[in-house]
Amino acid sequence: MTLTEDGQIVVSGLTKHYGKVKAVDDLSFAVRSGRVTGFLGPNGAGKTTTLRMILNLVTPTSGTATIGGQRYSDFPHPVRQVGAILEASAAHKGRTGRNHLRIMCAAAGLPLSRADEALELVGLTPAAKRKFRGYSLGMRQRLGIASAMLGDPKALILDEPANGLDPEGIRWMRDLLRKFAGEGRTVLVSSHLLSEMELLADDIVIIANGKLVKQGPVETIVNGISQAERVRVRTPDADKLAQALAGKATVTQENGVLLVTGIGAPAVGEAALRAGVVLHELVEERPDLEQVFLELTAGKAGIR
Repeated sequence: MTLTEDGQIVVSGLTKHYGKVKAVDDLSFAVRSGRVTGFLGPNGAGKTTTLRMILNLVTPTSGTATIGGQRYSDFPHPVRQVGAILEASAAHKGRTGRNHLRIMCAAAGLPLSRADEALELVGLTPAAKRKFRGYSLGMRQRLGIASAMLGDPKALILDEPANGLDPEGIRWMRDLLRKFAGEGRTVLVSSHLLSEMELLADDIVIIANGKLVKQGPVETIVNGISQAERVRVRTPDADKLAQALAGKATVTQENGVLLVTGIGAPAVGEAALRAGVVLHELVEERPDLEQVFLELTAGKAGIR
């Protein structure tokens, strides 16, 4: 049986106990194909344990995790179906990047030419003959992604793939993963870089203390945060504008800036115009993924 066309990852009731510690506690979520899903949580949330259970590197206490309807260990040729990296690529220090990938190709029954194709895909062709000991952390991350892509898989599972990448490298990775998802494949990415996840991910799964906190499209979750939107206003006539807005909105002052809630920026601008108030700044502040994450996981960080 081969991976189904959608390659969907389904976690159902997944639980892992280490003695009295519940690293993952009855966790369920689905990762849809054709989309990038960010897997988020504070330190000790159980993210890495969950990824290891999906890849059958850790045996769950209970529950299941499937990829395209199958357990990872049941695939006859898993590298051709699922690509994964759980840490920066490890390789023999005296081996070149090309030879490292060629050995992986030989072990997986793939043509050796896939090594050069994968190096080209991740931008490491110029460093193909360099030994691993001379690779920077960013280059090792790229080599790890190349190894995950060797089998041209339908699903990618990556744990903190941006570690060690510079801004250009992070943008490259974002474009690569979005292209991969755009081909109808499945991408699950664990990361602490919330600003990057807001740019990269279509959906997010947030866990804390091993439990699901929130899941869904990024935009839906960010827009649904309880914190009200507010308008940031800078003006030399702050008191006059505050008076003009009295009864229409809630106005507070912070370091000489007016923070207005209850009405939008257009209404604030119209009130300023009627009151003859000059505006130097008028910005509608919306909650971002970082605010949502911190609100949803407040006090839930753990140590595992």
